[in-house]
Amino acid sequence: MPLQPARLEFTAEGTPFSAAYGDVYHSAHGGPEQSRHVFLAGNDLPMRWQGRERFVILETGFGLGLNFLATWQAWRDDPQRCARLHFVSIEKHPFNAADLAVAQRAWPQFAPLAAQLQAHWPPLTPGIHRLRLDAGAVTLTLVFGDATTQLRQLDAAADAFYLDGFSPARNPELWSPELCRTLARLAAPGATLATWSVAGAVREALAAAEFDLEKRPGFAGKKQMLVGRFRSRRPSRHTPPTDRRALVIGAGIAGSTAAYRLAAAGWQVTVLDRAAAPGSGASGNLAGVLRPLPSADDNRLSRLTRAGYLATRALLATLPAARWDPCGVLHLGREAEHEAQQRRTVEALALPPDVLQYVDAAQATALLGWPVDTGGWWFPNGGWVQPPSLCRAALAAYPERIAFRPFVAVDRLERAKSAWQALDPEGRLLAEAPLVVMASGVDATGFAQLAWLPQRAARGQVSHLPAVAAPPLDRVVCKLGYATPAVDGLRLAGATLSTGDHETHERVADHAENLARLNLMLPGYAKHIDPASLHGRVGFRPMSPDRLPIVGPVPDASAVPPNARLHHLPRHPGLWCVQGFGARGIVWSALMADLLVSRIEGEPLPLENDLVDALDPGRFVLRPQRSKGPESDS
Repeated sequence: MPLQPARLEFTAEGTPFSAAYGDVYHSAHGGPEQSRHVFLAGNDLPMRWQGRERFVILETGFGLGLNFLATWQAWRDDPQRCARLHFVSIEKHPFNAADLAVAQRAWPQFAPLAAQLQAHWPPLTPGIHRLRLDAGAVTLTLVFGDATTQLRQLDAAADAFYLDGFSPARNPELWSPELCRTLARLAAPGATLATWSVAGAVREALAAAEFDLEKRPGFAGKKQMLVGRFRSRRPSRHTPPTDRRALVIGAGIAGSTAAYRLAAAGWQVTVLDRAAAPGSGASGNLAGVLRPLPSADDNRLSRLTRAGYLATRALLATLPAARWDPCGVLHLGREAEHEAQQRRTVEALALPPDVLQYVDAAQATALLGWPVDTGGWWFPNGGWVQPPSLCRAALAAYPERIAFRPFVAVDRLERAKSAWQALDPEGRLLAEAPLVVMASGVDATGFAQLAWLPQRAARGQVSHLPAVAAPPLDRVVCKLGYATPAVDGLRLAGATLSTGDHETHERVADHAENLARLNLMLPGYAKHIDPASLHGRVGFRPMSPDRLPIVGPVPDASAVPPNARLHHLPRHPGLWCVQGFGARGIVWSALMADLLVSRIEGEPLPLENDLVDALDPGRFVLRPQRSKGPESDS
């Protein structure tokens, strides 16, 4: 269901107000003071986060971001603060960035923080958005959607809860017994809660969910508020590793971004690759396309590519050495019926126009500067990315924590005591660490621990067209293939895709196929180009049977009992993989690296539980997949 953004309204006294719920966003007697009294002091903060490596807060109702800003400021002012602060907040009706900026002017004491928040504010699309603030020490995980459903999809261990929805009388779903039970599932040992509401039904629901409660003096004109502590003594499921050394096998876009995210979390990472430089295999193309793949029903692929697209854009903004151009991407309909379907998809999703628009054939022609016979999807902030430059930039971002070792061919992995050893063909030790991330693309199934994985190699050939050989092209265009603007004097057209094909040399027939796709997209555009005159590049993409990445702890396939369930599969301790990107490495890389490291660290996850399970490598152990044929960007 499309998001319904909030409208910025005020009472006669100037207090932010929601007409939809008939309630104010904070007390008329001072918003920041209320936040400090109820939520920070009510959860015994900052004392409880002092000296800790990580502290997680979960809030119901982000609103105007007041509680977050007050908490962030308190964290910054505390010399004994935790090393990393995670703030997870759910909002059914988020404000757009412009309204947020207007409302936050009322709190000049937070102005520098508010400006940073506004600069990172995501487009209003459903799902989870990860904002890394304060040089990465503060992570804000925004969940745009209905808390009654989205809380069930979260994986987190909250140390403190801010229960700050609208009044129980006006928004009862946010205080229901079912929701309180979900809070208990998300509670870390010793978790606390605080809320301004002392309604009897709220107290009963929280008490039934294993929270011991007490009333404290309320703020300003409110006599009482409620605090609580989770009484369950169940052990934590989210304990981070203590020995923070990792090996990453493969320096393509999957391995490089995984190494980057591990290093950002404080790990010492050694990256091993058989090639001379990062991004030399399937990630070695001169450029690739960055854009999501929508669907009218917003299926898993649609949700994942949208989240991945936004995550990659956020990562690129932090890596100035990575080459990319948000020139826009136009995905043309194959024919009139497909174009109509694209239009219906845009209408059904109702995404912000800076994420997705429908354009007709005339508008598409104007955007491209070339006549086309169909319209389609227009992604104004999509574009092209040069994968090798992203790999290099990611590995260079933390030189004190990431060691890249080229010309290292890992033949096998062996477990020795509490560490994994990477060995060469003669059995000599190359490197060792307690944690290994397999990101070696098509080579992964050559390792015994992943030999069962139904990943296949797909040959792809891209053609390089000299920029002088064809008319100008300022946008990326897709239609059963793609073409890019000039990059270093060359335009890319491609790409072929064939499984079971191991030919490493370029073929004239494949160049001819790419030119045919190009002429289908842009009629007559390449009619004077001889395919025999072209050069290009051949790569082999790691494809999964269901077109989704393969990310998570690696199962021990030889030890899986009958009727096993995903969350109870035996796993190889310390062995993880980030595989199966297929033709979407640019779209997947940043998001999958974040998911991988968040799972390793036991941090709040950047994706909903159903998507996390859909990516888990264990899915292939439980239900062997049938191939769906070559994936297509059509």
